[in-house]
Amino acid sequence: MSAIDEGIVREYFEQNGFLVRQARKYQVQARRKAADEEIDLIVYNPAWQRGARKPDFFLFSNELAYVHKAVISVKPWHTGVFTPAVLKGSPEVFRFLEDTVVKQVARFFPADTPEDPAGDLTKILVLPSLPTAEPFRSQSVEMLKTRGVDAIISFRAMLLDLIEKIEINQNYAKSDTLQVMRILKNYDLLKDTQLDLPGARDLGGRKGR
Repeated sequence: MSAIDEGIVREYFEQNGFLVRQARKYQVQARRKAADEEIDLIVYNPAWQRGARKPDFFLFSNELAYVHKAVISVKPWHTGVFTPAVLKGSPEVFRFLEDTVVKQVARFFPADTPEDPAGDLTKILVLPSLPTAEPFRSQSVEMLKTRGVDAIISFRAMLLDLIEKIEINQNYAKSDTLQVMRILKNYDLLKDTQLDLPGARDLGGRKGR
């Protein structure tokens, strides 16, 4: 996974008010990851209100207020679709859900109760897309839920949200990701999502904002 992939996810959550922590700076190759190495990003929402409902499975920016703390696994297979066959043949997609990984995540947050150190941890999978045709779409969703994924969000939904919020008269010198988007938007190489309504719908069939 390249730094730009994680950077998009980080910017998306930071732009929506989250505190973001990257668990490691190195990339694991030629061996299976240890439990703590399965953690891509950890996020915390300081504005979360106790007693809030659970976020929807299809996670858009208007659902983020209901996320308190989360572990995020980023799968930037940008030319792929997470079909049931792909999910069955890719056990690495689900490794961030293992108990040993969740226990490692829990130590980054204060325990809400002694009985439940993980508290209301949301397990989020970032992916490129799901199938559009039935029954494959529903089968993929059911498989993800059954394995323990609490919410999914696509790169398209995140990028649409970031593009809409970027202002061309701002200099995003502290973020290469946002600065590149700002430059492209300034030269009309990126459209505002309001001008592209048919394409502003994503995994859940709703506008990704």
